[in-house]
Amino acid sequence: LPDPRAPKNTSWFARRFPRLERFKDRIGLGDPHVEGDEDAVFHTPFYNRFRAVVDWCVAKRWVVIATTLGIFIVAIVGFGLVQQQFFPNSTRLELLIDLRLPEGASLRATQAEAERLERILDREEGIQNYVAYVGTGSPRFYLPLDQQLPAANFAQFVILTDSIPAREALRERMIELFKRDFANLRANITRLENGPPVGFPVQFRVNGPDIATVRHYAAEVAGVMRGNASLSDVQLDWDEQSKVLKVEVDQHKARLLGLSTQDVANFLNTSSRGLAATSYREGIESIDVVLRGDAFERDKLSLVAELSIPTRTGKSVPLGQVATVSYAFEQGLVWRRNREPSITVRGQIYDSRVQAPTVTAQVEPLLEPIKARLPAGYRIETGGAVEESAKGQSSVNAGFPLFLGVVLTVLMVQLNSFSRTAMVVLTAPLGLIGVVLFLLLFNQPFGFVAMLGTIALFGMIMRNSVILVDQIEQDMHNGLPAWNAIVESAVRRLRPIALTAAAAVLAMIPLTRSAFFGPMAVAIMGGLIVATLLTLLFVPALYAAWYRVKPVPTGGSATDDLRSAQLS
Repeated sequence: LPDPRAPKNTSWFARRFPRLERFKDRIGLGDPHVEGDEDAVFHTPFYNRFRAVVDWCVAKRWVVIATTLGIFIVAIVGFGLVQQQFFPNSTRLELLIDLRLPEGASLRATQAEAERLERILDREEGIQNYVAYVGTGSPRFYLPLDQQLPAANFAQFVILTDSIPAREALRERMIELFKRDFANLRANITRLENGPPVGFPVQFRVNGPDIATVRHYAAEVAGVMRGNASLSDVQLDWDEQSKVLKVEVDQHKARLLGLSTQDVANFLNTSSRGLAATSYREGIESIDVVLRGDAFERDKLSLVAELSIPTRTGKSVPLGQVATVSYAFEQGLVWRRNREPSITVRGQIYDSRVQAPTVTAQVEPLLEPIKARLPAGYRIETGGAVEESAKGQSSVNAGFPLFLGVVLTVLMVQLNSFSRTAMVVLTAPLGLIGVVLFLLLFNQPFGFVAMLGTIALFGMIMRNSVILVDQIEQDMHNGLPAWNAIVESAVRRLRPIALTAAAAVLAMIPLTRSAFFGPMAVAIMGGLIVATLLTLLFVPALYAAWYRVKPVPTGGSATDDLRSAQLS
């Protein structure tokens, strides 16, 4: 085997890149090539300068600790400037367009609006195909799809585009289209979502026992939300009353003609919707034969009073002879939550740079005057992305005690000391300094995925701290004074800690372009870079303060002490 202490020949890297080799020697990273001295590498100018920095941090331990805590407090305050996010949008190529006509609109009217949009989409570029669903939403082709209930006034388009840029360009054109056209309906243009679907990202629910009062306060909430520049298409999930035709039967006249209320109801149902008179069988299929009035009678509601209703005597009389026909409005749909009427005021965010929790935080203070005026039994609740994010956070919090218990157990087994375990654990939250800094620099939101990355980052920080603390304990066990052990352990662990951190940071760079993993990658990169500095500078100062380490009397160098300790 080759002798590691023998002088080394010029490396391939030095021959191939001589300028980089000279630059490495200039900054003090070159190989000293001292025969028989394995620690000579730690006496280069670079390591000597780093040793002096660590020695200063240990000497000025309270300054370093106070400065680090001050920066940590600033990071906690700065975390409020980081936009919050639940889950990023999916990178799939589908685009969803929901059309909602007023409550009570017929399928024919919804079909007409859908066909009108189809003619527009046929002229658009960047579309592979699209599917329109009238009267219902799309079946679940994607697990987090926000499925819609069947309704005559609802239609949904699923558009498959050529690429992500084509999807975004089509989305912008559709947003502008519905701003200037389709005034008789409400549109919602959305991408597919990752995580639990919310549909509209910003939502507030108004709950209470009386429908009219709930509607009144929901209108006030909607007015506040429309005042926010980041919100578009602010609407209520139900509000409009449906037009109805009321037929009040004169019981005295009906009895004279041998008619009952049930007879009148059956006659009207047969005329408008039809009655299955018989069935026709074709092979294994059974087809109903429906008897109903012609289209002219069904479309002209003004002719209802003139419809001829047959009596039991075999003659027919106009419906207006036995009943009074009038027009009115009634609730076509009532959503209830916990058995109380509940109206959800919801809004869409079309600006990709703005996150739902940020807009929700802007709107909530403006709703306080309305909440203060609410009668007893009425309340305004926050929904949408904020509510779903809280549910996801609660699931993580439920497993946090187990996570903490396992971490503490492993650290105790490794370090065999309560004090050293506590010191290592206290360094973990300081990684938030780098997380907040990089999220702000790269304008990335902090969401559920970034939170998981931050939890993993805490483990990386504690791993580095364990490596350094364990090295200090080993050097002290070998007879090195505590002060010199702290400084020399940081110097000797510099290369392994820095290289592992650099490898992890470089591995995260490709993920920064991902819409889903980008925030997590940025958080880990920033946290690791700061964690490396914390491990090499802050942990030595913390260790010296924790154990009240005093300076070593002036004498031989720390490396000489280490060598003598190893020899002994």
